[in-house]
Amino acid sequence: MKIEGKEYRTIWYQENVVKIIDQTKLPHQFIIKDLKSVKDAINAIKVMEVRGAPLIGGTAAYGIVLAVQENNDPEFIKKSAEELIQSRPTAINLKWAVDRMMKKLSGINSDQILSIALNEAKEICDEDEKFCEKIGINGLKIIEEIYNKKKDTVNILTHCNAGWLATINWGTATSPIYHAHKKGIPVHVWVDETRPRNQGANLTSYELNEEEIPNTIITDNTGGILMKRGEVDMCIVGTDRTLSNGDVCNKIGTYLKALAAHDNNVPFYVALPSSTIDWDIKDAKDIPIEERNSEELSHVEGVDENNQLKKVLIYPKKSKAINLAFDVTPAKYVTGLITERGISEASSNGLKELFKK
Repeated sequence: MKIEGKEYRTIWYQENVVKIIDQTKLPHQFIIKDLKSVKDAINAIKVMEVRGAPLIGGTAAYGIVLAVQENNDPEFIKKSAEELIQSRPTAINLKWAVDRMMKKLSGINSDQILSIALNEAKEICDEDEKFCEKIGINGLKIIEEIYNKKKDTVNILTHCNAGWLATINWGTATSPIYHAHKKGIPVHVWVDETRPRNQGANLTSYELNEEEIPNTIITDNTGGILMKRGEVDMCIVGTDRTLSNGDVCNKIGTYLKALAAHDNNVPFYVALPSSTIDWDIKDAKDIPIEERNSEELSHVEGVDENNQLKKVLIYPKKSKAINLAFDVTPAKYVTGLITERGISEASSNGLKELFKK
């Protein structure tokens, strides 16, 4: 996708370093950052210089490459893998990518290990890009159906950032939107601000602007009244972990959007690559829900009159806050799951049928 007319992916390997777009600086500053060690990769995931389940997985894969580059001793690589997995608990893609890398490197001698690690990390990222493109092609059919009935702009509501900045390219929730736009279907996106890190306002709106797709930022609590007024044709969100029964773990506030959509008969879709499906956990209560620093709530970052990034306190100094980063939407509120293999109902049978091979 594009930034200032130039095409980028969110992560790439060049001259022995991993290049990322520092998303903590967007939309005010566009900075490409070098990751030179596995510690750099771990830190980038922890402080959310990279974020979004598929991109976290891609970064973890390249983190293993950096570990191999740094010290190809098996114990060091194993310890690095464990530390990568622990860097953020909720997104299943992280562990999936690290496990895939470690399985690929098992038993490989030191002469081959770096090139094999590099090829596998690249394959993981290339695969995600292809999957997200297919998600867009499959989701496009839903937008086309709405447009063919409506013959007017299709209004889509999304939450947080499940755009190309959250993946390697295309995005999950945004991929159908990008495909619809490229096909000439008029779309407009209601962009949830998504407190506390404002990833909708800072990232989703930013990338939609770069692709010249009409969008409007709203507060997280505005979606309900827009649905009630008939100003939302469909919702599409991403997910950090979807269980095999169709329950969806995503950015905090997704559950409330699903409830509002259900009450107003608005279709509620979840877009995801198969790497985001957790086939092992059977009960949503067992999903590890990340609790982040409460400072993300109490402070807001922006640019001042001198175009300098500043962080300011907005809460009373003595007030306490809890910052749960994710919630779980039960499958019964999900209209369908949009994957690279097609669209399925959010259920065990639906996913088994889609992924039986």
